[in-house]
Amino acid sequence: MRHPFHSLTIFSLMGLYAACFTLPGAMVCVFFADSAIGQTLPAREPESTNFRLPDAAPQRPLQPGELPNSNLHNSSTSSSNINSLLSQENFEIYRLGAGDSVYVNVLRFPDLSFQGTLDQQGNMIVPLAGALSFQGLTIEQAREQIRIGLDHYVINPQVDVILIAQRPVQITIAGEVVKPGFYPLQAPQLTTALVAAGGTTGLADLRSVRIRRTLEDGSILEQDVDLFSSLRDSQAIPNVRLADGDTVIIPTLTAATDAEYDRNLISRSTLAQQQINIRVLNRATPAGGTIGSVQLPNGSTFLDALTTISPDLSSANLREIALVRFDVQQGKAIALELNAKAAMMGDMSQNPRLEQNDVIVIGRNLIARITNTLNTFTQPFRDALGFLLFFDSLTSSASNLFQPTGSSSGSRR
Repeated sequence: MRHPFHSLTIFSLMGLYAACFTLPGAMVCVFFADSAIGQTLPAREPESTNFRLPDAAPQRPLQPGELPNSNLHNSSTSSSNINSLLSQENFEIYRLGAGDSVYVNVLRFPDLSFQGTLDQQGNMIVPLAGALSFQGLTIEQAREQIRIGLDHYVINPQVDVILIAQRPVQITIAGEVVKPGFYPLQAPQLTTALVAAGGTTGLADLRSVRIRRTLEDGSILEQDVDLFSSLRDSQAIPNVRLADGDTVIIPTLTAATDAEYDRNLISRSTLAQQQINIRVLNRATPAGGTIGSVQLPNGSTFLDALTTISPDLSSANLREIALVRFDVQQGKAIALELNAKAAMMGDMSQNPRLEQNDVIVIGRNLIARITNTLNTFTQPFRDALGFLLFFDSLTSSASNLFQPTGSSSGSRR
């Protein structure tokens, strides 16, 4: 029979042996555990782009510059960015409004990209962020607004916003256009607005077309656009994009600046009115005279009108044709005496450019005047002397019969 001391000694040796082999392993485990606790695990990107709308997603429309949530990530920095964007006013910057269509591209998350149109209040539904207000925001401000809305749900969202369809606008056109007034435009460009108003008149000064715009805060911006220099220098016309509520003002030429302005060039362009009306008083007709009007392309000359009128060459006095025009700058009518035969021979001074509402007066030549007077003279002559005296008086006054009143330095017969 063994002594109890020997059994105790055997168990003690076995426990010591187990402790010697397990203690190093435990120390190694503790060391690696402490190292792992002191490190931050890297954030993993979502493996799937399918998200479920959270129950607490914000649905209240946001005002321009307002943050979707007060406790969002980097809210103070984002708020200051939007405020700085709102303070930068530029006439060329487009501001969103009801009816604009945009495409929103969220990089790395195609399920969040979408195309939308702003409703009547200027709001639009953004995935995850809910209804946001874009009324009066620029494209850059709208991009920042969407980025802030997604930042609470997506890590570092990268957003692009593209304007794909601009809303129709309503503008006012005043000044030297054919039909000033209020115009809705589907294509809100400056040149489109001028064409919609019938084009500019012959007294328009296209060197300083003024565009006046009222901003959301009530402040007014103005910009002068030079359309004449581009046509003169054969350059692209600056086609300024108009905004809703803009006012376009076409100024009037003054006597001081008229000499430096090529009105013939503008009259042949698409910016001016395309057709002009010319009134005609033609006394060289068998009926004794007719009054009418002809419509000619803008930029037509005196000979163009004469070709359209086609006067009777046997009775019309082509050497003395009157052109009557109302001069707005002088405030009175002026008359020019033109020689059509000299104009047909190449004398450009006798072939001026016609303007809207010009009046052309064509008289009879001497033979036609005598024949017409003899036909209308009903009292018979008593003798040959009476006829000769009548003919002498008719010859002496023939130069004044039916002659256009007022003459310039034109050629005479």
